[in-house]
Amino acid sequence: MPIHELAALGAATCWAVTGLISAGPAGHLGAPAFNRARQVFVTALLVCYVLATGVWRELDMASAGPLLLSGLIGIFIGDTLLFETLNRLGPRRSGILFALNAPIAALLGWLVLGETLSILAVTGILLTASGVLLAIVFGKRRAQMHQWETVKGPLSIGVLLGIGAATGQAIGSILARPVMETGIDPFLASLLRVGIAAFCLSILIQLPIPSVKPKGPLTLKVAAVTALTGVLALAIGMTLLLFALSGGKVGIVSTLSATSPVMILPMLWLKTGERPAGGARAGAVLVVIGMGLIFL
Repeated sequence: MPIHELAALGAATCWAVTGLISAGPAGHLGAPAFNRARQVFVTALLVCYVLATGVWRELDMASAGPLLLSGLIGIFIGDTLLFETLNRLGPRRSGILFALNAPIAALLGWLVLGETLSILAVTGILLTASGVLLAIVFGKRRAQMHQWETVKGPLSIGVLLGIGAATGQAIGSILARPVMETGIDPFLASLLRVGIAAFCLSILIQLPIPSVKPKGPLTLKVAAVTALTGVLALAIGMTLLLFALSGGKVGIVSTLSATSPVMILPMLWLKTGERPAGGARAGAVLVVIGMGLIFL
C-alpha cells in the first residue's frame, strides 16, 4: 500500500477542511494573530505528546537545525502569507496560488535533492496540477456571488502573497525531506517546525507594527474554531505531510498534498449551496486520473 502517498492525501484533506473554516477567524483576528494563536495551541499539544512518549530523545543538533529553518520558512512565512492571501482573495483564488507549491517543490527536489521521477509519475503530476488549476480557474459560474468570491484590495498584491506562500511551503518541504528520511518521529519534527513559527510570530506581534496587531478580540467562539484549525492543519495535517516526506519523493508528495483545492469543492457546495461549475468537475476528473498514474 502506498502509505506515504496516502498520508499526503490525508494532509490535503485536513487543509481543505481548514481552508473552509479558517476564513471567519482569520478575517476577525487578522492573519498574524490568527496564525500565532493556533500555533501556540498546537505547540502546547505537541509538547505534551513529546514529553509523554519520550520521543524527544531522538533529537540531535543535526536534525534540529534543518527542521527549525523549515518551520521558519514553511510555516512562519508561508502560512502567514497564505492566510493573508485567504483574507484578500478567498479560498478559491488562494487555493490556485498555493497549489503552485507542487511544481516548485518538484523542481527543487530535482535541482537540490537529485530526485528523479518516472514518466508515469511526471505525467501524473502534470495531470494532477492541471486538474487543480482547472478546478479553481474555472470553478466559478458567473452567477455565483458568495462573499468568499470578493477580492479585497489590489489583486496583484494578493497574487504576490499567494506565490510567496507557495514558495515558502516548497522550500520548507525541501529542507525537511533529508531529516525525515532518517526516521525521526513526525510529531517531534512537527513540534520543532510549529514551535519556531509560534515563537517568531509572538515576537512579531509585539512589535509596533499596526498591520500585525490583532484586528479583533479573541472571543471564546473564535478561539475554539482557531484551535480546531490548528489541530487539523498543524497537529494532524502537517504531521501527515512530514510522514509522507519520510518515504515519498518531494514532487509527488507536494503534488498530492496540493489537491486540497479540489477536495474543497464538494465542501463549498455543501456550505454555500452553489454547485461547482463544469470546469471544476472536469478538473476533479483530471486530478483523479493523475493520482492514479502517481500511485502506479
